[in-house]
Amino acid sequence: MHPSPVAVPEAAFQAIRKLIAEQGYGPGDSLPSQRDLAVRLGVSRASLREALSSLSALGVVSVQPGKGVFVQAVSEPQQSTSGFSWPYAAHASPSETFQLRYALEGFAAGLAAVTLTADERDVLEDNVEAMRLELKAGDFDCAAKLDFDFHRRILIASGNQAILGIITASADIFLESQKLPFIRAGRAMETWQEHRKILRALARNASGPAQKAMQEHIRGAALRTGIVFVAPSA
Repeated sequence: MHPSPVAVPEAAFQAIRKLIAEQGYGPGDSLPSQRDLAVRLGVSRASLREALSSLSALGVVSVQPGKGVFVQAVSEPQQSTSGFSWPYAAHASPSETFQLRYALEGFAAGLAAVTLTADERDVLEDNVEAMRLELKAGDFDCAAKLDFDFHRRILIASGNQAILGIITASADIFLESQKLPFIRAGRAMETWQEHRKILRALARNASGPAQKAMQEHIRGAALRTGIVFVAPSA
C-alpha cells in the first residue's frame, strides 16, 4: 500500500531525523543536497521541502538557499511526543486535535474578518497585550488561558454556532492543546507574535489573510510542541 500524499512529508520528516541520528551528523554539518535526499528517501522535491520546513521550524536543520541544508540540533527520531503528557488520548491525539483546529479555526477566522465589530476588535487587542505581559512574566498557564480566550472570541465573532459548539463541547481538550506549545519556553513569544498577525488581518477585514494567519499559527503551535503538522496541499 502506498502512503497517502499527506503522509509522505511526515515520513520524510522522520526519515531525515533518523538519518541525522544514525549517520552521526552534528550541529553545523551539511546534509546531502535536496536532490540527493529526495532520491535517497524516494520522495518528491515538494514533499522533501515540506519535511525540511517542519524540521527548520523545530530548529533541527537550517535551510540556506544556494548553500544547502545544515544540522542545527541533534534529537532522537521519536522525540516528537515524548516530552509531555496528554490526558485525552482516549478521545483524540494531540496531532488530531491540532488538525481539527487547523480546519475549523482557520475557516472561522476568515468569517470573523468579515463580521468583527469594533468592540470585539478592542477586546482582542487587550487580550494580545495581556498575553505579552504574562509571557514576559513567565506565567505560561495564564498565557494559555488567554490564548484559549483569544481563539474563543474569534469563534464567537465568526457567527458560526456549529463550529463554536464543537470547540465548546471539547473545551478541556482544546485548552490542553493550547498549553502544549509553552513547553518550549524560549519560543513562547512566537504565540504572541502570531496572534498580532491574526489580529492585524482581522482589523483590515481581510478574510483570506486572516484564515492563512490562523492556520499558520496553529501549525506553528504544533511544531513548537514537537508535533509534525503536515497540511494538505491547496
